[in-house]
Order: sequence, then structure tokens, then C-alpha cells
Amino acid sequence: MSQAASGIDLETSLGYLMKEVSSALRIEMETVLRPLGMTITHYSCLELLAQRPGLSNSALARGAFVTRQSMNVLLMALESDGILTRLTRPIAGRALPAELTLKGREQMARASAAIKSVEERMKRTLSPDEEAVLKDLLKRCAQSLPSDPEEQAN
Repeated sequence: MSQAASGIDLETSLGYLMKEVSSALRIEMETVLRPLGMTITHYSCLELLAQRPGLSNSALARGAFVTRQSMNVLLMALESDGILTRLTRPIAGRALPAELTLKGREQMARASAAIKSVEERMKRTLSPDEEAVLKDLLKRCAQSLPSDPEEQAN
């Protein structure tokens, strides 16, 4: 399909550029997390729990952009490795809130520092004002795209 027929010019397409940045960021994040024995989902889970202790499997899955089933498999492995603890019985409903152990907090701190170094490299050519504008623009772009199928139908 030609550029004229598709209406998309990859050189100027904002979506394509955002995907290019996303892919490059993912590769760099995987590169710094691999020596720590972690994946991006593993790191995301730890970071979410560090900032919001007690999150349920469903909330963690949403925050890490994975299915509940995938998150449950990860949580069982992290619990088995002593990275987090979960209640054995739900407080309400079926949710088993999770919290990081000391080992989990230490692992998260190492991973967070590695990820921060990637982010610092990514924005090294931006001024503080440009960084603030970029954050605002990206937030607005994300907010303008509904993720709820019911919202899309309206």
C-alpha cells in the first residue's frame, strides 16, 4: 500500500513515532533489567506494589498492562521467591492483596535505579521545560484515547 493510498506518512506519523520510541524504550529497559533477573512486567509489579502496597491481582494486571492470569502466575512466582507476600484469605471478595517483602523492596530499588538511568538517557537532550511539555502532551494523548470498549462505542 502506498503512502498516498494509506494516508500515513511514516516520517511524520505521530503514532508511528510514538511506537518507535516505545520500542526503543522497551529494548533498553529489558537490557538493564535482564542482569537483575527481571522482566518489565516483573519490575512494573514491584514498582506498583512499592508505591501502592496492598494492590490486588486485578489492579496490578491493569497497571502492568497484562492479563489477570499472567499477573497471577507472576505473583505466585514472586511469592515463592520471597519477593512479596499475599494474604491467604481475602479480606473482601476474592482479592488477595500483595505487599513487598524486604527482599522485594531491595530488588525493586535496584531495578528502579536501572530504569531511572534509561529514562535519564532518553531525555538527556531535553531541557526541563521541554520535558514538562512532553509529559503534558503525552498525558493528554493518552487521555484522549478511551481504553474502555463502552466508551469507544459512544
